[in-house]
Order: sequence, then structure tokens, then C-alpha cells
Amino acid sequence: MTRNREQQYRQIAARSKYQRLYTHLCGLAAQEWRTSFSEIEALLGFALPASARLHRPWWSNQPAGNGHSQALSWSAAGWETAEVDMEAETLLLRRKPPAGVQPLSLDAVWPVHAAGAWPEGLSLRREDLYAERL
Repeated sequence: MTRNREQQYRQIAARSKYQRLYTHLCGLAAQEWRTSFSEIEALLGFALPASARLHRPWWSNQPAGNGHSQALSWSAAGWETAEVDMEAETLLLRRKPPAGVQPLSLDAVWPVHAAGAWPEGLSLRREDLYAERL
């Protein structure tokens, strides 16, 4: 996405119904923000629509420019929803990783190494493990 397009999305988010959420997220220094639906309502100054409490997709992250105004507000600020608990009405927002940065996989951090062949005569049967103790 071009820098100009990103700037346009930020301008749209700054003028949207969810502008206060966008501004709040832009001002946070933390990497994560755990909050509740009611805290977001207090921040916005109005009630969230009923669909925010009934439908998990309301909180989904969407590609820039292809989503709803609420998703644009956190996306343009550089955040994404990570955990949404519809029953408890809470969510976790995380900063998006910088463009081009791929999240590490478990295999990259802790590579798989072959252990070799199973030793001759080794058994993990309970009877064999405790045979010497009897």
C-alpha cells in the first residue's frame, strides 16, 4: 500500500464516528491494550451497536479500505484485535507488526532435530520401568 493511501485512511479514521477510538489508540505507548466494550463506549461517548455484542465479526480485522469504519479506526492507528471475549465483553488490541516483518514460527525459534534411532532394548512400558524396583 502506498504511503499516500495510508495517509488517506488515517484522515478518514480521524473524521469518522470512531474518531475518539482512533485518537486514543494513536496516543498509546503500550504494545497491547486490554479493554471492555463499556470502556470503549465511555471513550466514544455513545453506545456500541447491538451487533458489536452479538456478532464476533463486528470486531474482525479487515484489509485497509475494505472494511467497516470501526475496523478502520484501529487499523489506521496501527492496531488489530487479538482476543475478543463476547461473553465477558472484553477484547485485547495489539499493535500491528511493522510492514514486511513476519512473525516468528516455533520451528524458526526452536528447530526440529532428529533424535536418531530408538535405542535397542529400550522400553517405556510400565512393567519394564518398575521391574527393577519390585
